[in-house]
Order: sequence, then C-alpha cells, then structure tokens
Amino acid sequence: MTRPGTRLTRAADPGPVWPEVAAGPETGPGALPVGSPGKVGVLDLDFRKDTGGRTVLARRHQKSPLQVMRPLYVDPALPHVPVTYVMSTGGGVVGGDRLDTDIRVADGAHVVVTTQAATRVHRTDVGYGTQTVSLTLGRGAVCEWVPDPLIPFAGSRFQQRLVAEVPDDAVLVAADVLTAGRVARGERWDLDALVSTVEIVRPGGDPVAVDTTRIVGAEAAHPLVVGAAGAMGTLFVVAPGPAAELAGVLRDATADAPGCRAGVSTLPDGAGAWVRLVGDGQEEVEGAVRAAWSASRTHILGAPAPDLRKS
Repeated sequence: MTRPGTRLTRAADPGPVWPEVAAGPETGPGALPVGSPGKVGVLDLDFRKDTGGRTVLARRHQKSPLQVMRPLYVDPALPHVPVTYVMSTGGGVVGGDRLDTDIRVADGAHVVVTTQAATRVHRTDVGYGTQTVSLTLGRGAVCEWVPDPLIPFAGSRFQQRLVAEVPDDAVLVAADVLTAGRVARGERWDLDALVSTVEIVRPGGDPVAVDTTRIVGAEAAHPLVVGAAGAMGTLFVVAPGPAAELAGVLRDATADAPGCRAGVSTLPDGAGAWVRLVGDGQEEVEGAVRAAWSASRTHILGAPAPDLRKS
C-alpha cells in the first residue's frame, strides 16, 4: 500500500505537461498554489469478487475534492455488477488542481465507473488543471469507464490522461465526450488549450493504443480539428474475440446517429475496436456514444448498458 504522503506527492505531479497547457503564469494574486488544501484530489479504489460472485469495493482511499459513495447495484441484467459514481466536492476544475484516480479491478471482477455530473473546467488565469486516471485490470476482469462529458470553459487550460493496463482476456470500455463549452454564452471552443490522452497497454507495457486529442483555442475552428462540430466523443472497447466483428457492431450502432458523423477502426493485433464521433452538440454525441457502448456490451457480455440513474 502506498503511504499517504507518498501518494499525495505522486498525485501533485502529473508528469510532462504540454507547453500549450502550461503556457500561462504559474502564480498570481489570490491563486492557491498546487498542494494547498482542496487542490490535490486522490481516489484509490480496489474492486474484487466476494464469495458469492458479486463484485464489491474492497478498499477505498479518498481525499477531497474526489470521493465516492457506496456503489449501487442498479443493473437489472447484471445484478452482481456495482455502478460507482465519482464525485467532486468542488464546483469544477480550476488552475492548480491536480486530480488523480487509481482503480484496480481484481481477477474476474466487473465494475462500471461513471461520474456524478459533467466535469467543468473553469477559466484558468493562473496555472492549469490536470486529471490522471489509472485503470489496472486483472485476468478476466471487466472495467467500464463511462464518465459524463468534459466541458472546457472559455480561457481554460487542462490536461487529462487515462492509462489502462488490460490483460488479453479482460474487457475494457473507455468513453470520453468533449463539448465545445458553454455554447449558449458564446464560448464555442473558446478554451486556451486542452490535451486528452488515452494509453492502453498490456501487462508488461506492450502498447495497444495511444490516442491524443489536442485542441488549442486559436486552432479549434479549423476543419481538421473540430470544424463546425459542437462536441466530439470516443469509445475504446478492448476485448477478446474477433475485432472485425466488434468493429461492425460499433459501425452499425453509430451509422445513423442523429447529427453525428462516426469513424470506426479495429485496434492493433486484434485487441478490439474503437469509434470516434463528431456531432452537432453534446446531446447528440452522448447519445451516439451510449448507443455504441450498449451495442458492444450486448455483443461481448450479453447485456445492454444500464440506466445510470442521474436524472
């Protein structure tokens, strides 16, 4: 077990930061530096199967602003699978925030992890915000990481990184939805800089996929970046079995998604498949990503995506 002091030190250092994200001033009047109370959020979760075959949260360590409550068993098709809601005690991410989540899913366990609400990234006049999520799956484990959208406000600078270690007999579903900001307030892609990276590896470090989304405010409207899209979404599905069949499932699920355009491809070495979408707005892209998640879940596990009960 990592000692609390060491864990906080690790969480406060996100590693290399893209120059566009770190371009602003590091300090300023009234700004709390990294390491101040409430600035470094830590969440460590260990899931395992109990003697009855149900997955349980066996260990939890949390430090504000990150926390979880008791997992809920709300999936009627898979009643042994907990749905865990990650919450923040703050009103969003501001400069100097460092959020670090580490989730471990033991052999044969299965968990769905989502967020209580969208992640809002506020204007960043000083410093920048970061979020790091590490997912470690055991043999035959299933982890479904399906957070609500990320909403970067005007003038925000933010970097997030998802790193997942997935054995060849395990299943990972990882979703990401990014919106254009507070469009009704005229903040369409008015962020300063946002970089989001997904790294999926096998035990031992062999890469399965590395994908980086980089959006700098001055370039956001370029047709090769986001163009006229109001939101974009990505779903990675790593699973054993024929990758071409899985890609077909994702393609069928998103082919007629209202207000969206989708591209589907298999992952290297037949590890799975993924889909990226751009769409008119958050609602359309969220709906298409959920449809892809539910279709792939049914294909792999025989059960559709559950109602996450947030409304």
